[in-house]
Amino acid sequence: QVQLVESGGGLVEPGGSLRLSCAVSGRTFSTYALAWFRLAPGKERELVAAISVNGRNLNYANSAKGRFTISRVDEKTVKAESTVSLQMNSLQPEDTAVYYCAAAEATGNRLPREFDYWGQGTQVTVSS
Repeated sequence: QVQLVESGGGLVEPGGSLRLSCAVSGRTFSTYALAWFRLAPGKERELVAAISVNGRNLNYANSAKGRFTISRVDEKTVKAESTVSLQMNSLQPEDTAVYYCAAAEATGNRLPREFDYWGQGTQVTVSS
């Protein structure tokens, strides 16, 4: 079983910051690329940022570049336990969405096109 649990969403004023975190617990001896997606009302699900297993390959949506930073911390055990975070600065009302943490089995530098495991989502609302 792969479990992902997000935290850190909330209400913030335009120009403010939020930090989302996701605790990931995967299968023993497996490794996972991790990502953040978001879903806003009336829009399609959007990849916000993704990070490879080795942390060296990062991918950001154009809307996130320069404002958001994805990072990960991996526990040094055989069980796949990680925390992936999304630091969001200069938030704007158009960033309002439910943010989902996602994982896909991968190795090294690879960023999968599809993610197989999902968290329950956390609401981010940017409003004055």
